[in-house]
Amino acid sequence: MQAIEFTSKSHDKMIPIPVGYKDWFQKPVKVILLAIDSSQEEQLFSSEEICLAAAVKWYELGRISQEKAAELAGLSREDFIMKLSSLQVSPFQYTAQDLEDELRDVS
Repeated sequence: MQAIEFTSKSHDKMIPIPVGYKDWFQKPVKVILLAIDSSQEEQLFSSEEICLAAAVKWYELGRISQEKAAELAGLSREDFIMKLSSLQVSPFQYTAQDLEDELRDVS
């Protein structure tokens, strides 16, 4: 997986990709749009913060594993777990029903 970051303004419902990224035009991509109020322009998030936020959310939704999320965030698994804690996201992806099913299988 690769990521690029650039700032652009939409024109006629299109968001132009800078010419320097012309090799991306034919690739399948996932787009995350962040609309920035002009008053917030100085408070832009870094690409590392955005990657962390996406990794945490996808992990929280159960779409990716903890290991993959840590990799996407550029962190060790231990550091990712600590970030989860600081963001009040559980490091466990088990539901109460999952735990009941496992306990039933053990006995």
